[in-house]
Amino acid sequence: MAGSVVARKRNIKSRTKVKTGCATCRIRKVKCDEDKPFCQKCVNTGRTCDGYESPFRFFTSRPIRNAHAGGINSDVGLQPVRATFIEIAPQDIDLLNRYFSTKTMFDVKLGCDEEARQVLQASLTDPPIRHALLSLRALREDLEISGDGPASVSQQTPSYHYGLQQYSMALGGLASNLSSLGSNGLKSALLCCQIFISIEQVRKNYAAMAQHMIRGLVIMREYRARPDFVAANKLVPAHHDQLPLLDVFIIKLFAAPCKFADPPATVEVSGTTLSVCLIPPQQQPVESRDLRTIAPDMRTELTRIAASTLEFLGKVSQVESVGAALRLLSERAALLDSLESWLIDLELVQTEIVPSGPEPISVCFLRFFHLILKIVLLGALDSSPDLYAELQTENDRLQDVANNVGERVRFYRTCSGSSSGRRERSTAC
Repeated sequence: MAGSVVARKRNIKSRTKVKTGCATCRIRKVKCDEDKPFCQKCVNTGRTCDGYESPFRFFTSRPIRNAHAGGINSDVGLQPVRATFIEIAPQDIDLLNRYFSTKTMFDVKLGCDEEARQVLQASLTDPPIRHALLSLRALREDLEISGDGPASVSQQTPSYHYGLQQYSMALGGLASNLSSLGSNGLKSALLCCQIFISIEQVRKNYAAMAQHMIRGLVIMREYRARPDFVAANKLVPAHHDQLPLLDVFIIKLFAAPCKFADPPATVEVSGTTLSVCLIPPQQQPVESRDLRTIAPDMRTELTRIAASTLEFLGKVSQVESVGAALRLLSERAALLDSLESWLIDLELVQTEIVPSGPEPISVCFLRFFHLILKIVLLGALDSSPDLYAELQTENDRLQDVANNVGERVRFYRTCSGSSSGRRERSTAC
């Protein structure tokens, strides 16, 4: 008996340290089968699998040093380093950049490398962000495997349920962090907002997506992520100048090419072939002015305004003098005028081509995009007494549009494959 106890102890001592696998197996110090999303060793023994340490395969890399002439020593091999000094691998950045939007399933590039790097770096030490990333990865992989059609509760996969579980843990952890907001808590909240927006896009829950956008933009504004006027001709610097720029991320997300858009249409006028977007709507032939061809062209102009808005926000982040800020206010007013003109043109097209009935999905998304740009611009360099009421009105409109987008997308997915669905797609796409 004593011999068997000694042998068992010797056996335990000889086990190698568990360095990979799910959190549950690592705590138990047993070998994990690393099955995804749930470890079968946990499932088969009736335990709850608490998931894996990171949703992406981080490569332990060389410590970043203040090298003088020679840079990083080439003879230093890969070695474990403290999380705050880990250099995120390019392939991890590319993967998260792809997961940020479902548009990337159609070979669309977002250009969110810096946003992905920030999120991945923070996830090494921030549990809510890590849970959010685990959720996004599980839900996105489930979408790519299961497809984009409607799924009943009975058809939902373990990966989907795991994604929702991690999402719930991320929301709970973030709520706990927000109870005592410091600069780290603000950063965590805005980075989580980025991931939550992407999660809700995967889930086609555009109402919740809009809520995350609105709340994140409120945090940016209230905690002054950029310089701002607090009174007439009184410019104050950013209170937290290292906060993630959620507004830039959102604009990039919407500015990427849209699934529901076609190439710009052309029409022959006086023997010359022109793009429809170059011709005022009232001068275009009626047969050419349908929303299936006009919406992408309207989107081209809105994307141009979005690009100008990103340039404007970059200037606001760097502004240091009242004179420069006042010039930027003029630029802001011009961008808001451009948005208003764009909306008038869209309404004209909508009235002439589709006088009644539901709007195509492409137009719903354009309205969504338009309101986001307007809300971002209204909140820049402005803290006037009327701003809160104006933003509240636009936020309510954004929520209404998001609700409409969600309903239209649900109908589109439900009808996919049927004859009515094909008719709907001919109008929506």
